[in-house]
Amino acid sequence: MTFTTMLIIFTAALLVAAAVTPLARRAGMRWGFVDHPSARKIHTSPMPRFGGIAMVSAVLIALLVFEGRYGIEQLASILIGASWVSILGALDDRWGLRPVYKLLGQVGAAAFLIPFGVQVSFLPAEWLNWAITIVWIVGITNAINFLDNMDGLAGGIVAIAAGYFLLLAVQSGQYLVGGLAAALLGASVGFLFYNLNPASIFMGDTGSLFLGFILAALGIKLRFPGNSPTVTWMVPVLVLALPIFDTTLVVVSRLRRGIHPATPGRDHISHRLVRKGFTQRETVLLLYLVSGMSGMVAQFVTHANVFEAYMLCGAVAVLALYAMWWLERIPLESTRDPQKDVTPGAQLPSG
Repeated sequence: MTFTTMLIIFTAALLVAAAVTPLARRAGMRWGFVDHPSARKIHTSPMPRFGGIAMVSAVLIALLVFEGRYGIEQLASILIGASWVSILGALDDRWGLRPVYKLLGQVGAAAFLIPFGVQVSFLPAEWLNWAITIVWIVGITNAINFLDNMDGLAGGIVAIAAGYFLLLAVQSGQYLVGGLAAALLGASVGFLFYNLNPASIFMGDTGSLFLGFILAALGIKLRFPGNSPTVTWMVPVLVLALPIFDTTLVVVSRLRRGIHPATPGRDHISHRLVRKGFTQRETVLLLYLVSGMSGMVAQFVTHANVFEAYMLCGAVAVLALYAMWWLERIPLESTRDPQKDVTPGAQLPSG
């Protein structure tokens, strides 16, 4: 695969997402994939949350039409696993699923990748590699789902992460990662035309789980033969630092307050920044900037030696701990009522 092919995949995914999203909006309203307004919600009219189907369609069509046969088994396993968690998300969007069923389905989809070679491989024991693979995929899948709580936020962060994965793949000649990242970037950008504030459609769990699963798989497949695995494991973690930080903040905060981590609430980083006085658009743009900066750090780490990489990541960890302390000082609304986990353009229940 050449860079031209990756560009074609990106363009095809963007055009398909831009064309299918209005159709998904009408279908969502007709088939009941709707987030209805209520006294506890800010949007004042029914909002379809079926946009994820447009993103799934864009990625699948772009890859099936333009992707070559390089790594076809691994590509198929990733797309099958991502489609499966997307189906679970669609069922949850329409009828609701118990969290345990969604979690078991995600674990099964993650384990499905291992026989096809989509797994981490830097640990000495094979069972540890399998365990970390499942934890990573399930964790990132849900981190993107958690982040989908404000107009344009999840789609934009996915686009930034996919853009960095595409750049890193081109630099190291990794065609499977490059094609997948190009498709994900195009689908996210195409959907953002309709999802930026004020949004006219939400992606729902159908889209956020699909995007998160593929991003997690991309992070596993990214390789840097010119550097040590003791360094390069940091690269996908840094590229996806914002969703990882948001999920960590929410889980730690809820446990500290005696609330179950799976309870939806307005205690994500985006909600806290709005309560601090930022507008929704300012908040989303600020988080885009933070995500872009963490991607730049990841780019530097690919060329760093062991000492430089760990010093840099140590500094990032210290900043993250300070940010968590600062954000925890912002007063919060109660998070005990699941119906309150909604902002303009947010969807329920995304975490």
